[in-house]
Amino acid sequence: MEQSEAATQKETVGNICVKDSGENHSNEATAEVPSQESNPGSVCKPPEEKEPRFKRLKLFEKATNMSLEKFIDHASFDRFSSTFLPLYKQNPQRMESIHKQFIEELRKTIKEDISGLIKDGGLDVKLDELDKLECAAKNNPKPAWRPSGVPEQDFCSFLIPYYQKQEAYMRPELKKIKAENAALAQKVQAGRESIAQTEQRISAAVDEWKASVTEFERLASSLCPADVFDV
Repeated sequence: MEQSEAATQKETVGNICVKDSGENHSNEATAEVPSQESNPGSVCKPPEEKEPRFKRLKLFEKATNMSLEKFIDHASFDRFSSTFLPLYKQNPQRMESIHKQFIEELRKTIKEDISGLIKDGGLDVKLDELDKLECAAKNNPKPAWRPSGVPEQDFCSFLIPYYQKQEAYMRPELKKIKAENAALAQKVQAGRESIAQTEQRISAAVDEWKASVTEFERLASSLCPADVFDV
C-alpha cells in the first residue's frame, strides 16, 4: 500500500516538474517572439548594410544554453528521487526542494564554467573577428582559396604572388637607386676634375714662385759683389 502511494506521489511530482519545465520553455519561446515582432526592422536588415546575418557569439551562447537545458533535463526529478528512494519515501516534499536546489546550483556552476572558458579563450573577440571577415568577404567577388590537394602547387600559389608583389615593389626602388647612384657618380667625377684643376693651378703657382726666387737670387748676386760679403 505504501509503495503504491509513493509511486502515485512520485508520478504526480514528476508530472508537475515536467509541466513546469514545459511552461518555462514556452515562456522563453514566447518571450523571444514578441521581442522580434516588436522590432520588425531589426530582424531583417537590408543587404546593403555590412552586417553578418548571425552573430556567432549569440549563436554560441544559444547553443550552449540549449545543450545546458538538455543536460539538465536528464537530471529529472524521477531519476533524482529514484537514486535516493528511501529519503524520497520519508519526505517527498523535502526531496523535491533538494532537487530544485540541486538543479539551480548545477545550472549556475555550468554557466560560470562556460563564461570562464569564453573569457580565458577570448572567444568573444575571435567570434567578432569572424563576423567582420564574413562582412568583408561579401564585398569580394573572387572565390575563396581552397587547397588543390597537391602541396607543391599550393605552396607555389602562395609564394609566387608574394614574390611578384615584392618584385613589383623592388623594380621602382632599384630604378630610383640607380638614378641616385648615377647622379652621385657625376658629382664624384666633377669633384675629381675640380681637384685635378686645382692641382694644376697649385703646380703652376709653385713653378712661378720657384722662378721668381731664382730670378731674385740672380739679381741679388749681380748687385752685391762677392767681396762685400767676404768683408
